Amino acid sequence: MAIVTGRIHLSSPDVGELEERYVLAALRSGWVAPLGPDVDAFEAECAERVGVAGAVALSSGTAALHLGLLVLGTRPGDVVITSTMTFVATANAIVYAGAVPFFVDVDPATGNLDPALLDDALRSLRREGRRAAAVIPVDLFGKCADYPAVEAIAAEHGVPVLSDAAESLGATRGGRPAGSFGRASVFSFNGNKIMTTSGGGMLLSDEIELTTRARHLSTQAREPALHYEHTEIGFNYRMSNLLAALGRAQLSRLDEMVARRRAVRARYRAVFADAPGVRIFGDADDAGDNAWLTAIIVDPDASGWTPVELSRRLAEADIESRPLWKPMHLQPLYAHARSITTGASESLFARGLALPSGSALVPEQLDRIEAEIRAFAGVRV
Repeated sequence: MAIVTGRIHLSSPDVGELEERYVLAALRSGWVAPLGPDVDAFEAECAERVGVAGAVALSSGTAALHLGLLVLGTRPGDVVITSTMTFVATANAIVYAGAVPFFVDVDPATGNLDPALLDDALRSLRREGRRAAAVIPVDLFGKCADYPAVEAIAAEHGVPVLSDAAESLGATRGGRPAGSFGRASVFSFNGNKIMTTSGGGMLLSDEIELTTRARHLSTQAREPALHYEHTEIGFNYRMSNLLAALGRAQLSRLDEMVARRRAVRARYRAVFADAPGVRIFGDADDAGDNAWLTAIIVDPDASGWTPVELSRRLAEADIESRPLWKPMHLQPLYAHARSITTGASESLFARGLALPSGSALVPEQLDRIEAEIRAFAGVRV
């Protein structure tokens, strides 16, 4: 077996000659500052890929969440319901809008928002004479949330859905692409995502008035005048033309990159097939998953080891791994926030471990990871 040295990351950017050509062409075109023809094309291509009417390329997925809430009518003091199992950006964007987060626990099989608990939260607010300004389901690790159930419940209560699809570009549910759910949706193109623009994000919607409003707010809310005219607060949230060029190249390779991540997951599935007390997270409902990150859930009583112990072993071999997202209701920053919990997210956080999953992984790196796992866990070849 060939030994590859150097650190193996959880999800490294997968870029090459195609991306170099796109960025160089954009640089030579003179469109270096934010906005330009590659931004326009990237927006159109993303909207077409998802099957919605419009998209707005932005500086980050967090910016997209913030603007998404604003264009959906969220105002200071409003309540916004979201999954407790998410990256902090989801909760922070709620606060940026002046709203108050209400965290709801997850389905233990998928880590996505539990529709029954969402209904409980909305009914609780109704009894108090309040309503949520929005619901933000989070597509954890590349698996679409249960949108048929979530959207039906939200519609019953008259609450708009903003889909946090930051991790799920290229995934589907029921044949529909991630990013096509809700009144608006959000992608992230951070360096570790399924595809990257280095940094960046996208807000998408089938309602052109929403994307038009978001586009206006993202460019400092400048009015159409020769001089600089402003009647409201805006934001410096637009994507640069150079990064959009990188995104266009990445988007053209998206299916290939998803296929490679799914192949990585299949490799882990084979490695742990005979390991007692270990399952691939979300594998029971795998259809449409983009396999952004592959994680395992470990029952220490059956396996004889904990995720922390495996993580330490991998770290000694310079292989990155990471627990699942720490639930927001456990974060010191949001300890005061309202929540409805069942213990599902806390259990996943305690028993889960994400493993290197990037589409840029080469066979020698996967061999090295597998050898370390088998040596540690005593899994037979």
